[in-house]
Amino acid sequence: MLNKFPLTLVHNQKYFALVVTLLFCIPCSTAWSADKAEATDNKKETEEVLAGHSYHGEVFNEGPRRKAYIMGGTGDVHFDVTVKNPEAQKFLDQGLGQLHGFWYLEAERSFRHAASLDPDCAMAFWGAAMCNLKNSKRAKGFIEEANKRINKASPREKLYIKALESYIKADKKKSKQRNEAYTKAMENLILEYPDDLEAKAFLAVHLYNTRSSSTSYIAAEALLQDIFDVNPMHPTHHYRIHLWDYRKPEKALTSAARCGQSAPSIAHMWHMPGHIYSRLKRYEDAVWQQEASARVDHAHMMRDRVMPDQIHNYAHNNEWLIRNLIFLGRIHPAVELAKNMIDLPQHPKYNTLKKRGSAKYGRMRLFQVLRTFELWDELIHLSGTHYLAPTDLEEEQIKRLRYLGLAYYQMKKVKEGDDQLAELQKRLDILKKDQKQAEQAAEKKARAALIKGPIVALKPGQSKVSKSTKINKSIKTAIEKASKPFLSKIKRREGNINALKGHQAIAKGDFKLGHKLLKKAGGVDEVYLISVLWKSGEQEKAEKALRKLIDSHKNEVQPQAVLVDLLWQSGKKEAAKQEFRKLTTMLTSIDQLAKNLALFNLKSFLYERLALIKKDLCFTEDRGSKKKVATDVGDRPDLNTLGPFRWKPSPAPSWKLQDATGKIRSSEEFRGKPHVLIFYLGYSCLHCAEQLQAFAPMVEEFKKAGIPIMAISTDKLDGLKTSIKNYDKGDLPIPLFSDAKLDVFKAFHAYDDFEKQPLHGTFIIDHSGNVLWQDISYDPFMDPRFVLKEAQRLQPKNHRPGFQLDIF
Repeated sequence: MLNKFPLTLVHNQKYFALVVTLLFCIPCSTAWSADKAEATDNKKETEEVLAGHSYHGEVFNEGPRRKAYIMGGTGDVHFDVTVKNPEAQKFLDQGLGQLHGFWYLEAERSFRHAASLDPDCAMAFWGAAMCNLKNSKRAKGFIEEANKRINKASPREKLYIKALESYIKADKKKSKQRNEAYTKAMENLILEYPDDLEAKAFLAVHLYNTRSSSTSYIAAEALLQDIFDVNPMHPTHHYRIHLWDYRKPEKALTSAARCGQSAPSIAHMWHMPGHIYSRLKRYEDAVWQQEASARVDHAHMMRDRVMPDQIHNYAHNNEWLIRNLIFLGRIHPAVELAKNMIDLPQHPKYNTLKKRGSAKYGRMRLFQVLRTFELWDELIHLSGTHYLAPTDLEEEQIKRLRYLGLAYYQMKKVKEGDDQLAELQKRLDILKKDQKQAEQAAEKKARAALIKGPIVALKPGQSKVSKSTKINKSIKTAIEKASKPFLSKIKRREGNINALKGHQAIAKGDFKLGHKLLKKAGGVDEVYLISVLWKSGEQEKAEKALRKLIDSHKNEVQPQAVLVDLLWQSGKKEAAKQEFRKLTTMLTSIDQLAKNLALFNLKSFLYERLALIKKDLCFTEDRGSKKKVATDVGDRPDLNTLGPFRWKPSPAPSWKLQDATGKIRSSEEFRGKPHVLIFYLGYSCLHCAEQLQAFAPMVEEFKKAGIPIMAISTDKLDGLKTSIKNYDKGDLPIPLFSDAKLDVFKAFHAYDDFEKQPLHGTFIIDHSGNVLWQDISYDPFMDPRFVLKEAQRLQPKNHRPGFQLDIF
């Protein structure tokens, strides 16, 4: 058994006792059964479980381990299944509504809570499996649990379970057969139970998810309409939006007006209508929906102490909101929202620059808005802050150099622009050198293999020349294989270099060369590329291209604004005035926008030119031409009733505990000081010992940053002393506190409510006593360097104050 644990610790005699304790002294849990005798009988199965891990198998380690509560507002649905506990039925219905809203984490929580109330309910485990269809390992584990209870299920429920089991366990490589089999199974269920709305809903979304050239959209629509004929506010309005999103979005306008209202507690349901409104170029309505979604998410996060990117589609909603704000020309809200995304807590599992979370999306959209509206001063300024700071990620750093070079060249700061170009060239040279070395190493290895290989005689009719050609081909293949990983990177580097060379040429007044290089580079803003073509002398061609682009980008401010600007610069004042009039129908007062930007030290060169054009034209905006409020969007609530505009950290629970000396200390001592709290599962938890060993050497670094570390244990005082004694470098430099009753563990939600056991937790608390960052898991968080950097980054003093933005 010892080979399961790190050898460095097992070989340390101080930890031998801990291993033994871990293997033989872990208590049993009765999460899915009230029968303690049965749990005792299963002791052999649970005695090897690591502290914090589920006693019921790996599938239960991940996902929610905190109990659910009845939220309300999760959809008017009812799933009539075999269940003994009426309270469990409420959670099954809630889980079903959350599942329809793709709120998988909370849906699984509801289904697991139902299972804890009624352990024999097979459909509770079916629901948990449905929440994990993108994680086949967990889905298989849950459907197996459902199968164990299938004899207690009704014939209808058995059809649900068997259909899903076949789908989950089918060969993914045979996707067509797999999908068709599930379609047929669900059709058989509906034929047997034609009044089952949920079966129709799941078949409809399955048809969408597995759509191909042979998928019938009309059939899926018919299924959904059957549901709405019975229940007009069924949350499957979500599925209709997905169904018609890319094909015929106007078919889903009715659902767009009802989706959020059908399940108002689920943020994604407010987001989804934004898809339809965006496709139809109704960006005002899309922005409303996306702000509603963000507010609902914020209310949930702050109420239940959830970190923003733990909700998998939160970042997606906000980056889409920024895109729509860009289309509407609302610069300041777009900039601030992008910066807010970067400011949010990061986590290695779900939010870093490498992952598609808030950090990556925020940086991406920040670059976009700064470039689109020519905020060159701000781009240069932010490159010296944490918002657009240099990064160790090569591709992200290449993008930063390109954008920064663009800003410098646009500001006619050629030398600074040349510095970015030189850095890009240097990185390309290094990459080509690495490529050459890889090719040489591959050639050397291939030749050596040929020399060491057996001597092969010439075959009858084979000449020495043909044999030599075969050898050369083998070497060439080896070289090409070694070179291949570098090709796409080199191409991207060359593209970025060409882009900056193009901007360099433009800064020097050579628009023809600039256009040629930018076109060759790729990845250039299309409107900007047309404006360069215009200035190169190809006005007629450029104007035609720009007007065509405007027709296909209806209601987008930037292309229309650039057309006005170019017409004015070309002396076509009457045409510029006509186009300015069109611009005012999609944009609020240019003068007011410029003033608002000035308030926040933002300068858009495009807007400043528009303000001058307006003044020279003596243009008076026609207030009557402004857009009217849409009447087909359903009954929209006051946004303030849905939740706060900004996420902010929730207060940490207060506590009073004994330290290792027996002295009573409390969280009040640390008010006014940022600090890190580690929750560990006693001296007998080997993983916890490893965590303390990892953090202890960095205590001084944390202290220098003004961020002390302390740890709260499940042990009584004697256990704290054992933890201190077991530290192999002398006295443990982390203050320890006893929470043997687990009250503080529960208050911080570092506790499995289903299995009645504590969980590992690491928390960053700010000077006001708010939880800035957290990790709660079946395993301890093992990266103290990340915690230190995040604690420093998240301190309020490092952030510019947020603004309550008037998006509308």
